[in-house]
This record gives sequence, structure tokens and C-alpha cells, in this order.
Amino acid sequence: MDFTFSDDQLLFQDNVRAFLTNEVIPERIRELWQSESGRSDELWGQLTELGLTALTVPDGFGGLDMNEQDFILLAQECGYAGLPEPLVDTMLIGVPLLAALQGQLDLQGEWLTRIAEGKARLAVGEPGNPLVADAHVAGLLLLPHGDEVHAVLPEQVHLTRNESVDPSRQLFRVDWTPSPSTCVADGEQGRALWAAARNRGALGTAAQLLGLAKRMVDLAVDYSFERKQFGKPVGSFQAVKHLMANVAVQIEFAKGPLYRAAYAVAQGLADQDVQVSHARIACAEAALLAAKNAIQTHGAMGYTWEVDLQIFMKRAWALDKVWGDRGWHKARIRQALFDGHVQPGAGNTF
Repeated sequence: MDFTFSDDQLLFQDNVRAFLTNEVIPERIRELWQSESGRSDELWGQLTELGLTALTVPDGFGGLDMNEQDFILLAQECGYAGLPEPLVDTMLIGVPLLAALQGQLDLQGEWLTRIAEGKARLAVGEPGNPLVADAHVAGLLLLPHGDEVHAVLPEQVHLTRNESVDPSRQLFRVDWTPSPSTCVADGEQGRALWAAARNRGALGTAAQLLGLAKRMVDLAVDYSFERKQFGKPVGSFQAVKHLMANVAVQIEFAKGPLYRAAYAVAQGLADQDVQVSHARIACAEAALLAAKNAIQTHGAMGYTWEVDLQIFMKRAWALDKVWGDRGWHKARIRQALFDGHVQPGAGNTF
């Protein structure tokens, strides 16, 4: 198994990081919190100009036909920047789900082309979760009803806003009536599509959590060298260094499972379920430890609205609960171990 990234993939990551660092700054995120939709058509247009809205769209519909392994580094950068726009949900969950539908060429031709051109976003409902992120700006909603997949237009639903701990998360309860005209997959195909969507959703969430962990460490390190106590930067104290070192270790240990899971999903490997769950747990634990230790490094300031840390800390808390929480993913790994589908031990890691 070789999931080493190519020079082109790493260069693309650098370019996306540079763009997000310059454009998705904390001040802009706070401004979006105060807007009616919490989203920016201007920012989505900039993402389109970079080609990001065409990444996973099949080339027959004007896209670049990239896979999960190509996108995983970019999802990580979206997490690092705290990008509010639903780029990861659209590209990593919605587009592959829509592209995998059988016998829906007209639907795919219309919407995949519009997505690649940056003229539409997708919202995907997580099975078992009554709330749908970014349903208010989606041109098309892909919603579950049992094993069925339904493609629903905005005028066919009623949205009720639900507040999130993360002001950047725009969550809505979606009330709608399933019908044969909206059903685009059912039965075995529907089950397979939702299982794949859950894996990609968990994978994208894991990548964002890893990026958030790195951002919170960077913020805490910067703050610890600005804040002084007893005439010295608090970052020079060994206890503070240990807090950040512990998170840095967790981040490095999470990278391997994350990139391996992206490879497994991209290649359609049989063990992708357990690989995704491993990555999701490792990245979530790194992000939650980063939030905890970064708050401790900031002291009481870490809890205040004015400090940028809370932007990324709250996003980590919110993302930890989507596309399967840690308990659900731990149960999936436990089941794979007890059923003998996974061989434990260092010699079987990769």
C-alpha cells in the first residue's frame, strides 16, 4: 500500500493553503456570522476560480475527476482555515453520491455541470441525523428515507434553523414529503450509496479535525510567546511546552490512519470501513486534545469571544458529532476485531 502524495498534490495543497490563509481570515469568518445566510457567494466564486468546485466532478461533466486521495489534503486545509463554505460536503460527499446514481443521467448532467461551474452547492442529509448542514444555500438536497436516496429541490422542503455551538455551522431541520418522483435510488443500491457516503463524510470530517488541531496548536504557541509571566514568555515554561508537545504527537499519529483511509476509499478496498473509523477516531481525539490544551495555554482568555481560538475550538466540538460520533466508530472497529476481519499488531498496520 503506497499512499505517498505526489509533488503535484503537495503543490496544490500549498496553493490552496496560501489562498485560504489570505482570504479566510478570522475577521472574515466573524463577518459571515453576522450575515443572514452565513455564506458568501463571493468566496464561493473564488473557490470556483481555483478549480476547487470541479475537483471530484467526473470529466464528462466538466470536472477534474479527482478522487478522495487527491482531495484529502485540501480538506485538511479547509479545517485549518475554518472555512465556513460547504466545499468539503459538496466535493467529498455530495458529488460522489450524485455521480454514483444509476440511470439518472439527466439529473447528473444538470447538477454536476452546475457544480463544476460553481453555480450550485449540494447539501447531503446524514442518515439518522435530523439536521442538514447548509440546506439553505443548496441548489439540490440529497436526503435519506430509509434505504432510499431522494434528490429534492429547495422549493420542495421547509427549513427550520437550528443553532449550533459553532456559529459557522448552518444547520436546518428539513421537513419534506418523499415521493416516487424524488426517489433516485433504493434497495441494495440505496444502502450501498449511503454506506459509501457515510465513509466519505467521516473521512472529510476527520481531515478537517486534523487541520483544526494544527491550527489550535499554532494559535496557542503564538499566544504563549506573546503572553509573559514573571518576566518570561509562558511558552518558555516546560509545563506549557508539554501541553503542546502532547498534541503534536497526537497529530502526527493521526496522519497515517487518515491518509491510509483516503487511499482505501479511493481504491474501494474491502477494509475501508474500519480504516475510515480508525482515522475518524484518531483525528477527533487529536482535535479535542488540542482544544483542551490550547484553552489551558490561553488561560481565562481562551474562553472569551474576542480570542480567535474559540472559532476553531467550537468547530472541532461541532464536527466531532457528525457522520458518526466516536462511540459509533469505536463500535465499528470493535466489531471488525471481534469478527476477525482485522489482524491486530504492528506488523499488520499497513
